[in-house]
Amino acid sequence: MSKRILVVCGTGVATSTVVVQKVRAFVEAEGIDATISQGAVADLVSGGTNADVIVATTQVPATVQVPVVQGLPFLTGVGTDAALAQLRTHLA
Repeated sequence: MSKRILVVCGTGVATSTVVVQKVRAFVEAEGIDATISQGAVADLVSGGTNADVIVATTQVPATVQVPVVQGLPFLTGVGTDAALAQLRTHLA
């Protein structure tokens, strides 16, 4: 069954686009069947998401019940292995 990954940033445009590319490369390399979408963190405030995991480059509201992986390591390169390990765990 395909997993759903939602990548969010402040506006849903700039940093999430970079993170989507890196997450896509990761899931392809791992052989994980996943659908990746992107959006703004404000989209999470308006209601539930159907994602299995969220990768966020900004603060996610505490009301969100979906597992969140910090996305900044995909931008900075610092802590990338830990972020990928978290993502792998949530997609298993």
